[in-house]
Amino acid sequence: MLTLEGAQAGLSWITILRKRENYKLAFDNFDIDKVSAYDDSKFESLMGDAGIVRNRLKISSTIDNARAVQKIRQEHGSLDAFLWSFVNGETQHNKWKTVSDIPAQTELSVQLSKALKSYGCRFVGPTICYAFMQSIGMVNDHTTDCYRHRELITLMGSGST
Repeated sequence: MLTLEGAQAGLSWITILRKRENYKLAFDNFDIDKVSAYDDSKFESLMGDAGIVRNRLKISSTIDNARAVQKIRQEHGSLDAFLWSFVNGETQHNKWKTVSDIPAQTELSVQLSKALKSYGCRFVGPTICYAFMQSIGMVNDHTTDCYRHRELITLMGSGST
């Protein structure tokens, strides 16, 4: 998911969503160990893959991020444990009344961004990190009048911000 969030930077989500399956194929189903072992030949192959966004920085960041995740795993046991430590293992249920209330980033996403960068991750600024946190369920940003807000509280527990 983080690869897709980074690839989306400066582009529309629909562009990336239409290429999602191509990304899975191009990056070996996002297998961290395989992606971290990519060499220059594989990188050049990816640069020629019309099914993904062919941006040098974005492609190289995916490879670098896979290598960084290996370091995170060594220190924290898993990427999951590392990520969820930022929210004490519980989804943060925000209480936004309108979509315009939802911020592009938060102090928590700034902290996550800094932590990921300290391991060598790229394309992980606070805004990308916040979108990532939303997409994996670390934060529930459905507005309080949305039926999913209550469903997610019931499903994931009642942690809140």
